[in-house]
Amino acid sequence: MLAGHRSPLTDLYTGEAEALFLAGIPGAAADLGLGGNFVDAQLKLRASLQAPLRDHVDRLRTRFHIDAPGWYAEDTDAPFLPQVAGAVRAGRVLAVRYRRWKEPTDVERRIAPYGLVLKAGRWYLVAGPGPRTYRVDQILELQLTEEEFEIPEDFSLTAYWTDHQASFHARLHGGDALVRLSPDGAKRLTGAAARALAANGSPEPDGWTRATLPIESLTHAHDTFLALGAHIEVLEPVELRARIADTVARMAAHYGAVPPASTPSPPRTPA
Repeated sequence: MLAGHRSPLTDLYTGEAEALFLAGIPGAAADLGLGGNFVDAQLKLRASLQAPLRDHVDRLRTRFHIDAPGWYAEDTDAPFLPQVAGAVRAGRVLAVRYRRWKEPTDVERRIAPYGLVLKAGRWYLVAGPGPRTYRVDQILELQLTEEEFEIPEDFSLTAYWTDHQASFHARLHGGDALVRLSPDGAKRLTGAAARALAANGSPEPDGWTRATLPIESLTHAHDTFLALGAHIEVLEPVELRARIADTVARMAAHYGAVPPASTPSPPRTPA
């Protein structure tokens, strides 16, 4: 482009203007310490639009609201997020004290912040060496150093995060469980379990569905399947079935439940 050339924003199509105003997430900008900049940028962009398109965008902003975190997401306090974002922009090494899940829990690291990712309302820092992924809300102390760094030329934040997610989900799949689900139980499944049900579910004469579902671990599956109450029956693995039966029996004892008069049917065997 020629020096001094400018492209006026008055030539934006309706869809283009809609995309620009809906793409930004005010909460994310505020988290990064850029809330004021975000508002100013939107005001300048709005002022540059022709009157009919400006009125259309104003109506649009009153009809769409982006709230990324899930309903039961915990509020995470990440007080060092603006400083981390500043280090990402400046290309400066950080000295941090970080809390992880395994022993020793509190560790000290010198890391090169490559980029930030916002996932389901939680901020993650991708940093070298490695690179590795850090939860920003688990940074306990932070110091910005004078040391600069260069991001490897072959590094892509988008590609890294895609691979990281795939690896994470692969680690979660620790085995499978053969189950029967009532119609209501089938409707309550989400994520990988719902996809597995759709792929291999087999209807049975009583209206229930038999399916093989992926599980992370026996403990996790025990807690997850109990949440479905009487709408699920675990057939395999036998250890998981026994764990759930034991928990249900102890719950019945707590509540003084009286067992049904009829003789319970024997456990079903896998087809």
